[in-house]
Amino acid sequence: MATISRMAAALLAAACMMLCAAGAFAADRAEAGADEPTLEAMIGQMVMVGFRGLMADPESAIGQDIRAGRVGGVILFDYDVALKSRTRNIDNPAQVLALTRGLQAMTPDTLLVAVDQEGGRVMRLKPRYGFPDSPSAELLGEAGDPEATRGVASAMGQTLATAGFNLDFAPVVDVNVNPANPVIGGLGRSFSGDPEVVAQQAGAFVQGLHEHGVLSCLKHFPGHGSSTGDTHVGLTDVTRTWTEAELIPYRRLIAAGLADMIMTAHIVNRKLDARLPASLSEKVITGLLRGELGFDGVVVSDDLQMGAIAKEYSPEKAAALAIHAGADIVLFGNNLNYDPGVARRVVAHLAKEVRAGRIDAQRIRRSYERIRRLKDSIAR
Repeated sequence: MATISRMAAALLAAACMMLCAAGAFAADRAEAGADEPTLEAMIGQMVMVGFRGLMADPESAIGQDIRAGRVGGVILFDYDVALKSRTRNIDNPAQVLALTRGLQAMTPDTLLVAVDQEGGRVMRLKPRYGFPDSPSAELLGEAGDPEATRGVASAMGQTLATAGFNLDFAPVVDVNVNPANPVIGGLGRSFSGDPEVVAQQAGAFVQGLHEHGVLSCLKHFPGHGSSTGDTHVGLTDVTRTWTEAELIPYRRLIAAGLADMIMTAHIVNRKLDARLPASLSEKVITGLLRGELGFDGVVVSDDLQMGAIAKEYSPEKAAALAIHAGADIVLFGNNLNYDPGVARRVVAHLAKEVRAGRIDAQRIRRSYERIRRLKDSIAR
């Protein structure tokens, strides 16, 4: 009888513990709201990655990340830099549509499906794959006809929307301060050396994309047009060449409501931050872009696997610095360096940083809310 009594007492104690735990859990959910996203779910919306594959495979690394809510967006490429191969994500229009639809179907949420489709030399959807050609920003700027630019961007927007993309990492609003710039002027990616012309042309470009429900992204803040180096390779210092005139396109487009998203640059500008590159700088993102220029939309980092960042910081550290600085989405192209586990590690690391108090939980919530507003604008 004593043994039975002890067993009964143990069972009763266990039952009490379960009830107490259930009560505490219910109280937590009641306080937060039954539909309140978890910390990891909010952070997952802040991660965008590239991946390998021409088909949408739910069991692939990217498929698992999407289904688990570890990523809120993907970026597609036509060339795999690490493998030096043209087999990446893009082969023909029908294949791309099947891929983007398949990825989108893996989540009940809206997945941001992005691509770099600027026109000219930076186009992932190329004529060789069966897509229409488009002129460069340089040619459009030289023509000086905003309505023509809007028409070109509208046609581009139609191509993108038909292929299942809802975000174009364009237009470039870098001012062509240095025409020999190896990554901007030298590739014909800038509309003009006149910041007012850049603003006018970029505004028309954004409006053209909007005609087909495609989001735009202004890049590369606070200005990459005066650089002499390539941030894909390493840090590029524009301290001596950058001027505040390079902010004019951002000022104009933000004021006009034509800035859906803004991408930061990995450039070093000691006039703005003596220590950190712009993409990791609170002074640049929170102070200048949000404070002085008044932008409250989504800020996305340039690819954090580029040499300028990857040579100095791990993906986890870079992501934490970018988020702390004020970025809403951290981008890992997974092209210069293929790392299929990066989303899982970054989400876990950022959650750990928040729980340890090193990243303010409100920073995550503000970013989550900005991303939700952006996604809601294209889900309607």
